[in-house]
Parts: sequence; C-alpha cells; structure tokens
Amino acid sequence: MKHILVINSSINGDKGHSVQLAQQFIAQLPQDRFKLDTLDLNVTPVPHLDMTEMAAWMTPVDQRSIEQQRLAAISDDIIARIKLADVIVLGVPMYNFGIPSQLKALFDRVARAGVTFKYTEQGPVGLLDDKPVVIFATRGGVYQGSTMDSQTPFLQSFFNFVGLKKLQFIYAEGLNMGAESQQAALNAAMVSLTEISAKIAA
Repeated sequence: MKHILVINSSINGDKGHSVQLAQQFIAQLPQDRFKLDTLDLNVTPVPHLDMTEMAAWMTPVDQRSIEQQRLAAISDDIIARIKLADVIVLGVPMYNFGIPSQLKALFDRVARAGVTFKYTEQGPVGLLDDKPVVIFATRGGVYQGSTMDSQTPFLQSFFNFVGLKKLQFIYAEGLNMGAESQQAALNAAMVSLTEISAKIAA
C-alpha cells in the first residue's frame, strides 16, 4: 500500500480549482493500492512561525517543557507525514504573485537543520528521501515562464533544498480571464494529470 499526502492551501476550500484538480488526480489512482492522507490548511491552518516555537526545536527532547513539546509536535507531525508519503500532491493557488501564506507557514515547519537538511563544506544537503511531488499551480492570469511567476522557482528551490527533486508541475492559468479561457485551462490540466496519475499508478 502506497501513501499519498495531499496538501491543500486554497482559502476557497473544496471550491478552489487547485483542490478540485488534486481530488480528480487522486480519483484516477487505484483506491485499493493507495492510502490517502490529507492536510487541508484551510480547515486546519498552521500559525506563522515564531521564535518560541523554533526554540522548542532547538531544545533537547528530554529537556522540553510541556509547552515546548506541544510546539515541536506541530513540525514533527508535518515532517513525519511527508516522510511516510510515497507521493506528495500539492495544491497551490497564486495569491498576489506568490504562494498562499498558510503554505509558507507549513514550509517553515518542514525546513529544519539536522532533520530535513544539513549544511556541509560543499553546501546544503537535503535529508528527505526523494519521491514524486505533483504540484497543481492554479492562477487567475497567465504567468508560467514569465518573470511574474515567483511560485515555480521558489517551489523548485525549496523542495530541492530538502531533497525532493521529482517535481511535476500541472498549470491551470487564465482561470479568471473568461469562461472559455477557464475551461481550456482546466481541460489541459486534466490531460496532464491523467498522464501523470497513470505513471504513478503503474
């Protein structure tokens, strides 16, 4: 049984295009061979990182207070779910040219020195075992390949930094540029997600 971790970050919940595309992707996988774990940041948001929580990570486990144990558990749980997953599916709408702030808050819990990456004389090395990461990038306008697409290079840099390099982007752009543009974008995304789901299911 393979584990799939779905991380949704749309503030529109189930109405969000990134969420709907992720759901359609999952629906195309053999349900008897894949176990689903969903982390919905709209339902259960992760607070922004502060120094109190970071200090809890840096405190030896056997010396943590009850409050520090609670704070450290936020990051520990997220990282454990990522490590357990064989495939990660990520819904990433574009808000004001960037990723949703709640997704950035989650990423801040994933990047931990000595846990998901380490520094060496040759530079940083990711510590997570590589696995497919399927990213549904949904945008109201058209940005792919332009200097206004800050999401793609950021996501590539972040995941590569912690050791995840098998990234596959599925774009659905122009969603707010009229019904025809929206349908064309969703149709193209469906074609891509069908191809990728077939490869993962093989």
